[in-house]
Amino acid sequence: MSGPLLHVGATVFCAHAGQAQPTTANPRVLVSGQPIVTQSTSYAIAGCTLPPPTAGNGPCVTAQWVTGSTRILADGQPVLLLSSQAICAPTGTPLLPTVTQTRVVGL
Repeated sequence: MSGPLLHVGATVFCAHAGQAQPTTANPRVLVSGQPIVTQSTSYAIAGCTLPPPTAGNGPCVTAQWVTGSTRILADGQPVLLLSSQAICAPTGTPLLPTVTQTRVVGL
């Protein structure tokens, strides 16, 4: 797994077009002037279009990353990459990082 590092300003959506934002960031490491995000960070999701129970099992509310960089750590935690994978709760669907900075790439 390799790719650009995710940062606070990255564009990340749930599978149903909800906007996902990190709940915390690592202020010690900056890319493009913004803090990076590590695997231990959960994401809050707003605007998910999946219907609530009886019509569906949504909307997506939070997400947790299950993969991160295998070689780059920040404060002992793997940093997130554009290719990292996350699972949304309560739906079990993925997060989709779509736009991030491209100057810093990791493995």
